[in-house]
Amino acid sequence: MTTATAAANATIDVRQVPPRERHSLIFATFDRLPSGGALELVNDHDPQPLRGQFEALMPASYEWAYLESGPETWRVRITKKPDTGHCCGGCCGR
Repeated sequence: MTTATAAANATIDVRQVPPRERHSLIFATFDRLPSGGALELVNDHDPQPLRGQFEALMPASYEWAYLESGPETWRVRITKKPDTGHCCGGCCGR
């Protein structure tokens, strides 16, 4: 994993990371980003399962943009949306 020069952004190339470790690494890195920060993910396949996990866990807190779409390399920018102070409804008010 390499971190970009700006503290608000990070780049993770998961092509050499064991598959079982990829999602936890990506979510941990995303969690450390400040509001408005972005994570650039480099992968060897379309990370649709990861996008589904983001949608299930934090549907209103990220933006997903493909920067490159294969056939050998996929690059995705995952941006942490600024906190609006409004509940997304997923926690039932807790």
